[in-house]
Amino acid sequence: MKTKLHIFKIVAKHLSFTKAAEQLYISQPAISKAIKNLEQEYKTTLFIRKRNSIEMTKEGKSFLIYVNKILAIYSEMDEQFLHKKETFPKLINFGVSTTLSNYIIPKIIAKFRVQFPETKFNIISNNSENIENLILNQEIDFGITEGSISNPKLQFEKFIKDEIVLVTNANNNSFKKGSIDIEKLQRIPMIEREKGSGTKVIINKFLLENNIKKLNVAVTLNSTEAIKNYLYNSDDYALLSISAITEDLLNNKLKIIDIKDLSIERWFYFVKRTGYLSNTVEYFEKYIRLNYNF
Repeated sequence: MKTKLHIFKIVAKHLSFTKAAEQLYISQPAISKAIKNLEQEYKTTLFIRKRNSIEMTKEGKSFLIYVNKILAIYSEMDEQFLHKKETFPKLINFGVSTTLSNYIIPKIIAKFRVQFPETKFNIISNNSENIENLILNQEIDFGITEGSISNPKLQFEKFIKDEIVLVTNANNNSFKKGSIDIEKLQRIPMIEREKGSGTKVIINKFLLENNIKKLNVAVTLNSTEAIKNYLYNSDDYALLSISAITEDLLNNKLKIIDIKDLSIERWFYFVKRTGYLSNTVEYFEKYIRLNYNF
């Protein structure tokens, strides 16, 4: 039952069986079967299936309230009984790419330390290339980076999917329809990240795949926060992680400009040296997977 409820929660979050399957690393038919079983058990329809999307029913929204409460209790039980005898080193060293270190990892570490208050963390925030070099040099045990490189000395495991979107100042009315084509994308003034940034690597790959020689780069900055602060005071544009601009969208500081018929997606990866084994790292990775979206 716990597994089916967790599947329901993820489907409700994405309103997509496909995206839920990607996040949970199980097949789409398995997702559909779990939802169907819940609907049969509780004799109610939780989602309305449409041609290319799904929508929660009124009963589904009520069901989600109970699911969140039940899963919270399961989590408390696990922490109280399954892991009560677990011990961890006094200090855990790992590296995180800047997007994750600013917007996702801090709240996970805060929750972890409620359960294990004796464990301290040294978290190095840097671009993906530097984090991977630190792992290779054995200065840190593992990291979480953007994209993946083909290096036999490093092992990459998928963590979460992210999307890179075109953003600008919310008051910029240059594209009133809220969309742009590839031709115009190459002409608008762009702000970009520095060399070595995982985001820049993904963007360069996207440009190459779509036969775009280069963008009209006006300024290069070394962090997403720097780019955002620039955009607050400018009508220029940037390609940024959707995870980095959630609050800016809600507070009407930035807005997304759709790139017609194209999307830029990437994965964040757990990275460690090939062959490196550690029960601590294995448990901590599992903890991050289960708690990154709480």
